[in-house]
Amino acid sequence: MESSAGPKALPLTQAYEFGAEHGLESEITQIREMVIEWDSSYTSSLRRGYIVDLFQQGALMSEFIREHWPQGASPRGVSLARRYLSIKARYEKFLSGQGEELDESEELSEQAFAAESDLRDFLAQNLDAIEPGLRLYRDGERDGVEYPIEGGRIDILAIDPDGKFVVIELKLSRGRNRALGQLLHYMGWVDTNMGNGPCRGVAIAREISDDLKLAALRTTGVSLYRYHLSVSVEKMS
Repeated sequence: MESSAGPKALPLTQAYEFGAEHGLESEITQIREMVIEWDSSYTSSLRRGYIVDLFQQGALMSEFIREHWPQGASPRGVSLARRYLSIKARYEKFLSGQGEELDESEELSEQAFAAESDLRDFLAQNLDAIEPGLRLYRDGERDGVEYPIEGGRIDILAIDPDGKFVVIELKLSRGRNRALGQLLHYMGWVDTNMGNGPCRGVAIAREISDDLKLAALRTTGVSLYRYHLSVSVEKMS
C-alpha cells in the first residue's frame, strides 16, 4: 500500500474533474485510463506525477492547490509533488529502456521518504519531544518546516528558550560524512545569514552508528538523537 495515499496526498478524483473543467479532458482521460507497464505498487503516485506535470505545464497547479489541495502549498505537499514527478520520470526511463523497474530496495526507499516526511511533520508539532522549550521558527507566513536556504532545505528550523537557532536534520541514511557535512553547512548558513549565533545542530535517525558518534565528538554544537516509532490502529467502521 502506498504511504502517500493518506489524506495529504493529491486527490486524484478532484484532479480529474478539475482538469476536464479546464479544457484538458483528453489528457485527463489518457492519464486515468493509461495502462501501466511496470510491476510496481506506485500506480496512483505515478498518475499523480502525470497530473502534476500536466497542471504545471498548463499553469494550473496553483489554482488546483488553492481550490482542491490546500496541503499542496505546505512543505509536505511540495515534497509530495516532487516525489510524484520523480516516480513519473523513473517510469518514463523504464519505458525507454534507460532504467529499470523499482526493485524492492527502491520501493523501501520511497516508503522511507514518506515515513521521514511524516516524522518531520510530527516532530515539528511536538518539538518538546526533542528538547523542552523548543519552538518552531516562523518568518511571517513561512515556518521552519523544510526551511529554504541557498543549496537546500533545512528539515526543521527551531528556536530554543535562549533565542538561539537549532537546525534539525532527519535524513541520516545518506551516510555519516554527507549527513554531518550537510548539517554543518546548514548551521554555517544560519549563523552567517540569520545571526544570533552560534546555532546548534540536531541529527535524528533510527540508528546512530558508532562512526557517526565518533565524528560528532569532535563537532561542536551537534547532538545526536535516535527515534523510536510506535503504531496504533483506529477502527473506522
